[in-house]
Amino acid sequence: MDRRAFIRSSALGATLGVASVLTAAPSPTVADDDTLAAFYRTVVPEIFAPLPDPPQHCPTIVIGSGFGGAVSALRLAEADAEVAVLERGSRWPNDPWRDVFSSETLPDGRGIWHRDSFSDVLGSITGVPVPLGVDDFGGVLCIDNYPNMRVLRGAAVGGGSIVYTGVSVQPERRFFDAVFAGVVDYGEMNDVYYPLARRTLRVSAMPDDIYHSPAFAHSRAWDAAARRAGYLPLPSESTWNWNVLRDELAGRSRPSATIGRSTMGNSNAAKIDLNQTYLRHAENTGRVRIYPGHTVNSIVQERDRRFSVHTTKLAPTGQVLRTRTLTCDRLFLAAGSIGTTELLVRARATGTLSNLNEHIGAGWGPNGNVVMAPWTLDTPMLGTQGAAVASRLLDESGTPTVLENFSVPGVPVDVGLLVVIGLVLDDTRGTIRYDPSTDRAILDWPDQGGAASIAAAGAVSSRVAAAGVSLLPATAGYAAASSHPLGGAVIGRATDHYGRVHGHPGLYVVDGAAIPGNAGAANPSLTITALAERNIEQIIRDGR
Repeated sequence: MDRRAFIRSSALGATLGVASVLTAAPSPTVADDDTLAAFYRTVVPEIFAPLPDPPQHCPTIVIGSGFGGAVSALRLAEADAEVAVLERGSRWPNDPWRDVFSSETLPDGRGIWHRDSFSDVLGSITGVPVPLGVDDFGGVLCIDNYPNMRVLRGAAVGGGSIVYTGVSVQPERRFFDAVFAGVVDYGEMNDVYYPLARRTLRVSAMPDDIYHSPAFAHSRAWDAAARRAGYLPLPSESTWNWNVLRDELAGRSRPSATIGRSTMGNSNAAKIDLNQTYLRHAENTGRVRIYPGHTVNSIVQERDRRFSVHTTKLAPTGQVLRTRTLTCDRLFLAAGSIGTTELLVRARATGTLSNLNEHIGAGWGPNGNVVMAPWTLDTPMLGTQGAAVASRLLDESGTPTVLENFSVPGVPVDVGLLVVIGLVLDDTRGTIRYDPSTDRAILDWPDQGGAASIAAAGAVSSRVAAAGVSLLPATAGYAAASSHPLGGAVIGRATDHYGRVHGHPGLYVVDGAAIPGNAGAANPSLTITALAERNIEQIIRDGR
């Protein structure tokens, strides 16, 4: 085997989990659900504690505890509202030495939400089938499999902030305006709400000492290649606690962020998720309570204008503990693009929200996501690959495209593999509709709907690869999966300009469902947060 072939095969083996035994608590490989559940009880007993029940009636209910829900809960509580936050996932603890979450490379039930399959996603990138999702357990990452598209989203207290990679980037005005088309004023977002979101989320750029550490040799290699290609790498701000990364590098904390872990959570609080910011502030007001394990099945607006919220209370093992119907005066939908839109399209089809307009379910997009892997370096680098993204590059020679270098998870020795994600300003859109035969929402995404994004991102990555002998061209492009689902209840169409749902007073969309399918060639979390800050301020000010 020649040297480059050895490097490629070694990288692939690492990607498929050679290192997982070194980076994660050992778990049974073949066992029944009861045996696996018993194992999880020993690793993370906190999520098996009795779950609290919400009151029968609460003035305000927020469905979902991700970015939009966390912002809304905090600001409503500060305005003296009593708020119940319903979250289907568990509340996961942090500990600098325990490995609470699943391995990144071979996820078990702690990583995968109730037996969803991750194998098609990994298989499409690596070319090797990976059988995962071995047990019916409520892990942190939900994967929705639709024709032509798979959507990755959070299922935990903290929502997407548990499973994202922390990148918190403000889009440029021209790209923002191309998406929002004047519905939202970029000037006020730039002057007020982006800075507010950035402060509260504790966003910062990677410090020099972290960038020059062994864990980020891949970031330096990527930046060098980009410069040779004529690009100027721009710093990517993100929500990492750099002191925890320093602790990892110094052996004062169990390795997590410095070995590429992020998508299945960070046990040692290296990633500053919403439990450390908005949700903590909200609960500290004394007027917000979060109720894990509560899945919302359907919503109804009654004749007295109150809302009925039909819930199922689930144990982490999937056991149904209780079904209830709760009521509230105001209902805030923050279950993510897929979750929020599914509730709305079901309600329109079944008549429980009979005044919803034709824009419900429309305008869905994957944020132009493209993954390219592997990029193989001629020389393996010493160290591991850290999860934090150091930089981004922008290409405008065609469709505006941003590329970011992500880590290869769970690899104890960097074998020279680079993984790149593209964020393309692609206007391809899909539609979410209700399927009465399954009582589920279906995403209608065009066959080859990601072709334009693949072409744009592939062209940019090839330019970088061609700039020096140290890189080979990207060998795979994959755009049939998205970790940035957006749209379905787009602001200014399904709602007014502040997220108030047309036809149903007291009902609001405050999450990524409001974003018109693309966040302006940027990761969407900061925009979702800032938009929620803007909208909830106006809702509170108007009293409606």
